Amino acid sequence: MKILLVQADRDAGKYGKILPKFFIPSLALPQLAACTPKKYEVKIVNEWYEKVDFDEDCDLVAISAFTKDAYRAYDIADEFRQRGIKVVLGGYHPTALPIEAKQHADAVVIGEAETSWPRLLDDLEKGKLKPFYRSRKVRPEKIPSAIKRCNGFIGAIQASRGCPYRCEFCQLTGFGDNIHRKRPVKEVVDEIEAMPNKVFWFHDASLTIDPRYSKKLFKEMIKRKLRKGWVAFGNMAILSRDKEFLRLASRAGCIAWMVGVESVSQRVIEKEIGKGGNKIDRVPKMLEIIEDEGMEVWASFIFGFDNDTPATFDATFQKLEEWGLKVAEFNILTPFPKTPIFEKLRRQNRIISFDWRKYDLNHAVFFQNT
Repeated sequence: MKILLVQADRDAGKYGKILPKFFIPSLALPQLAACTPKKYEVKIVNEWYEKVDFDEDCDLVAISAFTKDAYRAYDIADEFRQRGIKVVLGGYHPTALPIEAKQHADAVVIGEAETSWPRLLDDLEKGKLKPFYRSRKVRPEKIPSAIKRCNGFIGAIQASRGCPYRCEFCQLTGFGDNIHRKRPVKEVVDEIEAMPNKVFWFHDASLTIDPRYSKKLFKEMIKRKLRKGWVAFGNMAILSRDKEFLRLASRAGCIAWMVGVESVSQRVIEKEIGKGGNKIDRVPKMLEIIEDEGMEVWASFIFGFDNDTPATFDATFQKLEEWGLKVAEFNILTPFPKTPIFEKLRRQNRIISFDWRKYDLNHAVFFQNT
């Protein structure tokens, strides 16, 4: 059986062939390919880099999609199904809205696929394909290596899954993925060592969730003298005070930390975001000790909380100047399906658009409660 795996992208082809190679790479399909039984022939098409050929010789098409790419995924699925080819949908959006996704697919994979995907393939061969496939959270030692399937200049790896912080706007919270599962350190470092990329991302929700585990990981990376640069997500609570953690991270090759500061208002952080570890008065210290160790901070902010006002923009700009922050990104609060904030806003009839193409962090899709 020939299997085509597709990463759908609403903006397919928009960025040309070069720029997407520097995007944060997705691990969904490389990991799916890694857990596909070897008797099957697998091809990956990522629309960040290449076009889908609807004349592809295949027996099954599996499509992964984020919410902003849902309609593109459905278009691809509909076209292949019209040609008599079985289609499976999975990823963040189909997991959040499986009933919607099923209208465009023969089956939908809900959540992590490491155990359900081989079962689906077996059922398909037997002519007993079910409409939905769901599995328990994968044990960390079962998370597959994806190094042979990644594309682009920047590599990616996942040392752990799950996040205990339960932010209202995060889909991991909506999916109940709050159990932090850590892969064996040796397996992670073996994978990094075999990775052809000289620069890579840690795809973990945060490398600061369990500092003891991460320190052990860093020490093993230092021991192996990998000479590779990497970027990871981290939380302010650890990055603003644990100098040993930062010293080890830097020696292990860390270039920068992406930190969800989210807001310059402590009231918004505590009342609407729930990130108790984010203390705005700690930001200067965090920047100082991270930069002292030769790393940078990539901070992200969100606008659109109910306690935000037009003055929030000026206040944010003033804080960034005061801190001397070098790199920042700004997003509009987006209630992705299945998240707690989506459910709350829908109950309050405050969502003004369910056009999934606008769920890209760049459009306002709900109105504030003023």
